[in-house]
Amino acid sequence: MRALPELPSLARVLWRGDGDLLSLVPAKAYRQPMCTLGQTRRSIVMVSDPVLVRRIMTEDMDRYPKSDLMQEALRPLVGDSIFVSGGATWDRQRRMINPAFSHMKLSLAFGPMRDAVQDALPALDRSAAAGEQLSLDLLTSHLTADAITRTVFSTPLESRTAHAVFESFLTFERSVAQVRLLPMIFGKAWADTPQRPEVLAACVRIRELLGELVDAHATRNTEDIAASMREARDSAGTPFSREELIDQIGVMFLAGHETTASALTWILYLISMAPAVRDRLLAEIGRVAGDDPISFEHVREMSYVRNVFRETLRLYPPITFMPRVALETARIGGRTVKRGALIMISPWVMHRHMKLWKEPDAFDPDRFSPERESDLPEWGYIPFGQGPRICVGQAFAHTEAVLMLAELLRRYDFAPLAPGAVRPVARLTTRPEAQILCRITRRREAPRA
Repeated sequence: MRALPELPSLARVLWRGDGDLLSLVPAKAYRQPMCTLGQTRRSIVMVSDPVLVRRIMTEDMDRYPKSDLMQEALRPLVGDSIFVSGGATWDRQRRMINPAFSHMKLSLAFGPMRDAVQDALPALDRSAAAGEQLSLDLLTSHLTADAITRTVFSTPLESRTAHAVFESFLTFERSVAQVRLLPMIFGKAWADTPQRPEVLAACVRIRELLGELVDAHATRNTEDIAASMREARDSAGTPFSREELIDQIGVMFLAGHETTASALTWILYLISMAPAVRDRLLAEIGRVAGDDPISFEHVREMSYVRNVFRETLRLYPPITFMPRVALETARIGGRTVKRGALIMISPWVMHRHMKLWKEPDAFDPDRFSPERESDLPEWGYIPFGQGPRICVGQAFAHTEAVLMLAELLRRYDFAPLAPGAVRPVARLTTRPEAQILCRITRRREAPRA
């Protein structure tokens, strides 16, 4: 998508009316350390200088909390959870959640992740044999949703309640933007921005269904994320309440399946147009795992697969924007920023910034190799955020994505039907404007399941 000057970018957003925030980013944002986004009622300042971004997201994080628009968009679904809370509330939640994503817990979660992939293979084999079209978006969404229900609740997606949660999440994700555009452009800071009825109805339904899963899980003796969350205690020895569990698990469903699904969709799309990358991936997967089922140890050895994942997160970061709000008038990078201004931190813009990266629009996984580590911009790669609020599930996402990519790629070739028509948009996450339809073919020497 071609970046335009500031005012034409704003006009394009309003004319399209599709909620795509990427259309709002002017061309100068990819060259300058700071810039404004159009002539808006509340000031919107994009900050791309890594030093300034780090300061905003670390030592000054209490002065620049997550934006009011993001909180209003997500609170009906995730309440006052770790994704939107701040201060002492956030600190308590983070300390209680961290143990659920320890290395030991991640190794226990690996088996359910692998089961989710293995159970999807028969249907994919049938699609390949029949030459059917399938949607990369729906395939990756189903895979990651199944993995999150298994790792959180030890329940496959095929269970009635888990599948209903997945369908309701799709409704929510298609109906709500991370930051609603009209209030962002024309509204005041901290003004009420009520959600549409269909969004609120989806949130109510999701929370009801998650409550059913939480209640059913409480009677079982399992080693999974929900069990760790139930066992967690704060410094006063107090556990999460039932509603707090629903809040936190809602975040895990939102972040744990939607963001990884977005990354996997873009990985498979990019690989389909880069045969040299695909061949190197296959060579590494074959060398590390052979025909054996991929293990947790195998995933840790697949350095090139991880680099492909990292490079995809650079080009297509699932969280396109991380908006903050200024609680008081302040100076950022020599510029005065008014109280209530939106501070737009964009992994998308930083990862494609001409001053930070060599050939920023090129798909080059080797830029993350040890030999070229010195070329990486310090603090300029932030797909999971940074500082104290860095995503607690980033190791989970890396493991899940490498496992799923390795298992899918060594078994199938993916061929998008219209790769030139793919256009990224930023709503809840970075997604294709329309689903990427493809055909898959089974490899002649597919490993045993």
